[in-house]
Amino acid sequence: MTGSRAAVKAEKQKTIQSEVVAAGIGLFTGEKVSLKIKPAPVNTGIVFVRSDLPDRPRLPAHLSFVRETPRCTRLADAKASVQMVEHLLSALAGMGVDNAIVEVEGPEILAADGSAKLFVELIGKVGLTEQNAARKRIKIHSPIYWSDKEAHLIALPADEFRVSYTMHYPQSDLLKSQFYTVSVNPDTFQEEIAPCRTFSLYEEILPFIEKGMIKGGGLDNALVIKGNQIMNPEGARFPDEMVRHKILDLIGDLRLIGSPIVGHIISVRSGHSSNIAFAKMIAKLEEV
Repeated sequence: MTGSRAAVKAEKQKTIQSEVVAAGIGLFTGEKVSLKIKPAPVNTGIVFVRSDLPDRPRLPAHLSFVRETPRCTRLADAKASVQMVEHLLSALAGMGVDNAIVEVEGPEILAADGSAKLFVELIGKVGLTEQNAARKRIKIHSPIYWSDKEAHLIALPADEFRVSYTMHYPQSDLLKSQFYTVSVNPDTFQEEIAPCRTFSLYEEILPFIEKGMIKGGGLDNALVIKGNQIMNPEGARFPDEMVRHKILDLIGDLRLIGSPIVGHIISVRSGHSSNIAFAKMIAKLEEV
């Protein structure tokens, strides 16, 4: 079971052409938050900067900075933290951004509409620029697998980055099982994955709301399913929007490895914690 970091087809690293800004509400804190995404030099990777704190602490988007948080991915060290990074990371990965500085004012990334659509639109507005350095990617040469209870993840050799996900919610007559597979590139990500919103069963999310753990959540930034109905007046954007969002999250979590993957990632019922555990496994094998 091996993976290796190697130049594939001699692609160049990319960053955004100019700065973009956005502001909104944090899903968990309910606080007003804002961010600036800025171009960055080659080999910078994605780095979050808490620009609202003294000394502007930096948090690289790397597995070593991930801390456990329910229902989202959080980066932290002794000086600062920023949570809900997965949707923005997914957008940067899906659109092919290798290097960027993300200045954040607030403890989390804005929720927007619960998808990666806003971030993709911001990136598309300014476009990307090639940089004078080769992009390094992780090439999967033989199967890698991770399994715990009902969550399973596999990486298989492929000549592309493909993600396949099987979602299973037997307790929901509306959701039941959904499957989706996509060859991830900027076009497919923008059209098929980015618009897909985070979702929750009403019964599952209610305890978090009652405990004040999701202060900024609502039908404008999440799909909520109650019984056999979607509570959002406009309904779902796709019949399988929910499983597509699971793919969105997985792409964002895997970006914390630090390099894009060339391989086929297959997931069954994984969430943030299992995604991160699998990413750490890939990263460890890659370094051998």
